Amino acid sequence: MKKSHFINCLPLIALAALAGCATSQTTYLNNGEQGLSIDCSGEANSWASCYEKADASCAGTGYRIVGTDGTPAPKESDKTLGVDVGNYKNRSVVVVCK
Repeated sequence: MKKSHFINCLPLIALAALAGCATSQTTYLNNGEQGLSIDCSGEANSWASCYEKADASCAGTGYRIVGTDGTPAPKESDKTLGVDVGNYKNRSVVVVCK
């Protein structure tokens, strides 16, 4: 592969890598308890990716879900040919590791 071709493809590679990643950051609840705010928005993610990230972030000790926010899953009748297409999906969950 020529160097110039690789450089032209680099933004696409970076976009593909970021599209499927759930991110987390430390947060503090109103009661002072430390938790994790996990964002798994986008077409390439799902609610399952939020919970997988929570599981990995809590190092197998388990977690308690404190809150969720986001786009609800559509009904089957709202899908096009069985696929949910269209709007950007927002998903986030706050968990506390056990």
